[in-house]
Amino acid sequence: MKRRLIAFFAALLMLTSIAIPAFAEEPQTDPAGTEPPEDTEQILDATTTTEMMEVLEDGTTVKVITSVTVIPAEEEAEAEPDHDIVILFTNDVHCGVQKGVGYSGLARLKQSLIQAGKNVLLVDSGDSVQGDTIGTLSKGEYIIELMNQVGYHIATIGNHEFDYGMEQFFSNIEKAEFPYVCCNFLNSEGKPVLDAYRIFEIAGKKVAFVGVATPDTFTSSTPTYFQDSDAKYIYSFCEDDTGRKLYDTVQLAVNGSIAEGADYVIVLSHLGINAEDSPWTSSELIEHTNGINAVLDGHSHSVIEKELVKNKDGKDVILTSTGTHLENVGCLMISEEGKMNSILLNNSTVEFGMLNGTLSDDGGISELIDKINEEFAELTGTVIAHTDYDLVTHDPVDPSIRIIRSQETNMGDLCADAFREVSGADIAFINGGGVRAAIPEGDITYGTVIAVHPFGNHLSVAEVTGQEILDALEFSAHSLPGEFGGFLHVSGLTYMINLNVDSTVEMNDHGEFESVKGDRRVKNVRVLNRDTNEMEPIDPEKQYTLASFDYLLQDGGDGYTMFADNNYLQDRVMLDNQVLITYIEQRLNALIPEQYRDPYGEGRIEVIERGKATSDMQDQEENSSDDEDAEPQENAHSSAPGLNG
Repeated sequence: MKRRLIAFFAALLMLTSIAIPAFAEEPQTDPAGTEPPEDTEQILDATTTTEMMEVLEDGTTVKVITSVTVIPAEEEAEAEPDHDIVILFTNDVHCGVQKGVGYSGLARLKQSLIQAGKNVLLVDSGDSVQGDTIGTLSKGEYIIELMNQVGYHIATIGNHEFDYGMEQFFSNIEKAEFPYVCCNFLNSEGKPVLDAYRIFEIAGKKVAFVGVATPDTFTSSTPTYFQDSDAKYIYSFCEDDTGRKLYDTVQLAVNGSIAEGADYVIVLSHLGINAEDSPWTSSELIEHTNGINAVLDGHSHSVIEKELVKNKDGKDVILTSTGTHLENVGCLMISEEGKMNSILLNNSTVEFGMLNGTLSDDGGISELIDKINEEFAELTGTVIAHTDYDLVTHDPVDPSIRIIRSQETNMGDLCADAFREVSGADIAFINGGGVRAAIPEGDITYGTVIAVHPFGNHLSVAEVTGQEILDALEFSAHSLPGEFGGFLHVSGLTYMINLNVDSTVEMNDHGEFESVKGDRRVKNVRVLNRDTNEMEPIDPEKQYTLASFDYLLQDGGDGYTMFADNNYLQDRVMLDNQVLITYIEQRLNALIPEQYRDPYGEGRIEVIERGKATSDMQDQEENSSDDEDAEPQENAHSSAPGLNG
């Protein structure tokens, strides 16, 4: 406890005096010595915009658009302003407006530093508008409203800023009272969609913020949003296999800001440090560029208080990241002499009332959150569709039985279809435990759909083999006739489960799939050919695309281990309830069609109850591909009334 108190007060001292014990390299540009204008109030909202055309090494022409904004000393500052600059930063908030420090705590922290006489800028490194239903139902607009109220100065885009479609993306950008910057988000003509960087004049210095978004955005958002009607990509994030195009584009923006007199160049990057994102990680960006003083990173949800990474000239560059959901607020401090340091602040280090006396005033953020929560409650009651029949999770004959965990239902069919149709995958799996509520006959509201998928899982799409599909289906059926939260509802696929065959699935001590040692229960697996619209026998050697929850595919949920190392074409691109809302509203035109009338589904999964199969059915080979007449029966539930042990 004593050590924690010492560390806490040391952090406070650093905030109020910038008495920094360890520094990065001196700024790599010559100070411009720009004095703040005498009448800053008149030019607070004035922005000077410039354009430059540059050619990359590969011949690509890039237009760099920039702006310069002058920030005066805050009028409400109670202490005499000094020349120290404090840059507060967030990343990957993901709608966590009341989590961690929260937007209210962030507003208090910002205000307390202003009252202490610091020159404060507040910035964000992307993925703020998505991650919870408050974002889903408002399509990010509530979050933009909160960020405006907190008083952000600038932000860059993350992959999830695109989750509500390109039209809504631009609408949110327009509603923001702060600029979004990104140097590597280009249109089909190679021109930047947003400003490459923005320069702020503050405390007599010019601070440039360069925005960078991950080229992984295509796979970690929805690819069709970046395509035209012919499925041709009309946007680029400077992606290539070597990373060179990204590095060169960022370097052009850095050089441009330095040419305009920037004293410090700060990169707002949504790149992350995950190995699978190479060669586009933030560390690799630093290693292949120069002129950058610090990188405030996002995307991988990493907690990095301060890491020094060598740039291409061997100079140290600060790399820092706050994690996610406002678990930390980053604080990059620049002293009057140009010394830099970064720390992370959270609820264990930022005690309200300890920093500069009182932190009780959050600038109306709490009131705005209360207002939004009231509106949100009303919004959940908004009718978005209609169904003339119940979509079930429990047996209509005996409502005490959760058939969603042991056999096909129309609710399971609907959810699986949503994942396949929205993603464009060949096949979709939905585990029964991920479907938490039924949809009764009548009007369907936002709240109804949110109750179906309340966990906040995401849609992902993996490249898988037919054999991995077969293993997953076998694992899905291993507990029958008992319940299993991992029982799979399917789209784009049909199959039979023969309960006359005992399960030979082998699992480890944690209940995770390891192998199938003997005969298989799952037979006659057929996959829909999108070109011919015909069902074809599955090919164990063929590659298919599979859509499901990230929980099941990437996190090994319910024991599904067979997909952990696969290649992901879409990586956590959309919230599960948003997928269902999109399917119902846009693909079904807000009316549940006749195909979902039967509570026991369309007959995609045929279950042969023990003792009911014929001898020739018992002798079928693994996939029964030679028996073209062995199609799943309609209303297969009628042959297996006792499935739910």
